[in-house]
Amino acid sequence: MSSLTQVTTVRLGEHLPLLELLPEENMYTWVRGGEGIVGWGIHAQTTVTGPNRFADARAWWRSQLESFTITNSVQGVTSGPILFTSFSFSPEDESVLVIPRVIVGATQGNSWITWIGGGAQPALTEVALKFAPAELSWADGSISIDNWKVRVAQAVAKIHNGDLDKVVLARDLRAQSNSPIDARSILRNLAQEFPSTWIFSIAGLVGATPELLLRLKRGMVTSRVLAGTISKTGDDDRDLALAGSLARSSKDLEEHEYAVRSVAEALEPFCSSTNVPESPFVLHLANVMHLATDVTGALIESKSGVDVFTLLAQLHPSAAVCGTPTSIASDVIAEIEGMSRDRYAGPVGWIDARGDGELGIALRCGKIDDNSIRIFAGCGIVAGSDPEKELAESQAKFSAMRNALN
Repeated sequence: MSSLTQVTTVRLGEHLPLLELLPEENMYTWVRGGEGIVGWGIHAQTTVTGPNRFADARAWWRSQLESFTITNSVQGVTSGPILFTSFSFSPEDESVLVIPRVIVGATQGNSWITWIGGGAQPALTEVALKFAPAELSWADGSISIDNWKVRVAQAVAKIHNGDLDKVVLARDLRAQSNSPIDARSILRNLAQEFPSTWIFSIAGLVGATPELLLRLKRGMVTSRVLAGTISKTGDDDRDLALAGSLARSSKDLEEHEYAVRSVAEALEPFCSSTNVPESPFVLHLANVMHLATDVTGALIESKSGVDVFTLLAQLHPSAAVCGTPTSIASDVIAEIEGMSRDRYAGPVGWIDARGDGELGIALRCGKIDDNSIRIFAGCGIVAGSDPEKELAESQAKFSAMRNALN
């Protein structure tokens, strides 16, 4: 019988600047407003593919937990061993699972550290970065602007024909840098510009998502749905008027209703009660505003074994990133979108030893590969969509990552 691996968690006390602790390589983040968790080093990692990837991920995580002996003097959320996950949008692409060797968490003025393996507590050092602006050369991604607008028109035609109600079409841009791209500077810029989003970094995928796909904590489920977008101008009075127009827009309200309904229907079989607000609120970000709804529920106590992986298999992909009906929208995306999304628009976040966790949808993000980066944006297409307006919306969504790279 092989010996177990020691996992130790102790309280640190003071609130630490999480994003300032990260080394250059093998670092992982899930931080919002300065609170959350970061990790570095690799204790174990794997990839999963195929239609059973969520169940396969659960099996791998449980097998890893069986090899641990855990000493945890904190016993709070995100303490103990943590699995960072970045799932692909499509089952055909690889999803990445990583258990960091060191994990540091901070919330409400307190912080703690978990490390895997024997030995003394790892030292923590704040890293001062030199923000030398990289010289970036931008190019079209998988398809040109003109071709993407044609695809939007094709999607609208399918909706008018009654094939489906909504489909989300994504596009990408690529940039080449004159030097290796440092994810840490991107993360710090995103955290400063978008403090209300979840700042994530897992296996080269970095971003700031405003959309919480799933939070499971002690039997309570939360999902924040975003669908319906309008660009901000920077003028407060003008943006207030635009927020009002977004809240009244029949096109955006229709798109939002599809997304909310898909989440509520996915959670209903597992919950004794759910709460779905009658109308959305307007979420203000630095560059855009979204219609937003927080769907909540309480798990049925008699349904044992329901965990994050169970719910992910039901929730992904939601109408917010795929369409309605989901199966038909997924086929339309495969037919006309013209690119692999990789891990863009897939679930991203963390899962703990109890099967609780917090995962967003990988939006406003880019995938780094040494001196290059590929960034993504998607738009919900409904009957009232106009290709030019959808293009403008995608450009506004690109601006988050483009600005963070400067």
